[in-house]
Amino acid sequence: MSDSLPSPGLPAPRPCLSIWQRSTRHSTLLNEGSASELPPTADVIVIGSGMSGALTAFELLSAPNGPKNVIMLEAREACSGATGRNAGHCRPDAFRGFTAFSKRINPEQAMKIIAHEKLVLQLVKAFIQKHDIDCDFDYCQTFDVVMGDDFLQYIKGSFDAYKEAGGDMSGITWLDAENAKKATRVPSALGAYEWTAASLHPAKLCQAILELNKSLGMKLFTHTPAVSITASGNANNEWVVNTPRGNITAPIVVHATNAFAATLLPCLHSQVRPVRAQAHKVIPTPAFSGPNMLTHTYSLRFSLTHFYSVIQRKVDGVLVLGTSRGVPGMGQEVFETKDDTVHNPVIEEDCLANFKQVFSDWGEEVQGEGHEFGWTGILGLTKDAVPFIGPVPSLPGQFVIAGFNGHGMARIFGSAPGLAKIILGGSWSDTTMPECFQITEERLERLSALV
Repeated sequence: MSDSLPSPGLPAPRPCLSIWQRSTRHSTLLNEGSASELPPTADVIVIGSGMSGALTAFELLSAPNGPKNVIMLEAREACSGATGRNAGHCRPDAFRGFTAFSKRINPEQAMKIIAHEKLVLQLVKAFIQKHDIDCDFDYCQTFDVVMGDDFLQYIKGSFDAYKEAGGDMSGITWLDAENAKKATRVPSALGAYEWTAASLHPAKLCQAILELNKSLGMKLFTHTPAVSITASGNANNEWVVNTPRGNITAPIVVHATNAFAATLLPCLHSQVRPVRAQAHKVIPTPAFSGPNMLTHTYSLRFSLTHFYSVIQRKVDGVLVLGTSRGVPGMGQEVFETKDDTVHNPVIEEDCLANFKQVFSDWGEEVQGEGHEFGWTGILGLTKDAVPFIGPVPSLPGQFVIAGFNGHGMARIFGSAPGLAKIILGGSWSDTTMPECFQITEERLERLSALV
């Protein structure tokens, strides 16, 4: 996260398509408002049509005292960023991050971060049930499979530290090597932890929320990037959001642009950086089809930063493999690009080779089985691994919800409603969010001092 890195600018105009985007090409939302005239004013402008922007807008529109005239701007197609490009997991951290967050922030906040993630899983589930959303939601069990000795020591240490600090141990099961090999189907497993998580179709969920927002009066303008924001100079001290298609004036602007937040918010330069992640669609062999499908989602952990995520979709049996940023030999490539138009064949080869080695009963592939395609997405990383949320310092009326570190599905459904409460006049104590998520001058200064 060098301070010398340039502003991320705008996302690439024509990204490659993920598994989720390929299966929602029929959606009328994709190019919504791209040919419509922009209104001159709004009550609220939300920049970004991913999950954080969609849910923040929904919470604002649903509030009894909420704004009525909400405009959403999107630089590309609707839900074309990280939300529509992830690996399909909705997976709270059971305890693993306690050690790292205790060192980065403090033990009290580490405990709150983990508790918040467990709450978020229930909030996602409840939202989907309440609004009867068809998004392939699978409430299931997940494994952290230990594949390396160093990681075994780390995760056991984190487990013990979390337990000693009074963490909620309900629903967490440790499997020793012998039992892990049987339960996970991984012959080389050194052990495994098991807890509750979920998988879903993120684009279907986000598009459903955008449709709900439209029914509540929100207007969506795709292919309309916000290129700058200037003070209006009027008596109400409003903001003018400038786009290539015209300008809109509003008293409230919400930055829901994740990895690209620093483009419009200079205070986040070097604080939120784009990093590219990659995932793959794989058609199973008979050994992983029908009654032989995986019953859990997985994280195959070789080290803290070198891992592979695995989900097998119950609705069609397709496997989605996600890769970590710690693939050996990749160097700085993934950290110095915002290009999600292509994927990397070296990462693809590494991911597939490791998957087939780990699941040694995969078997021979016939035509139509095995790897079908890969895609990339741009994550927003922060130096302390938690997002920036709240009123932007020194910019009254501007708010941010960004920097989810590839972990948005475990945080957004608690963070977006919290931000909406703050926008409507509430305080941080009215939300469920850990205090360390808040963007403050002190936090920005402290993180700026870090290399």
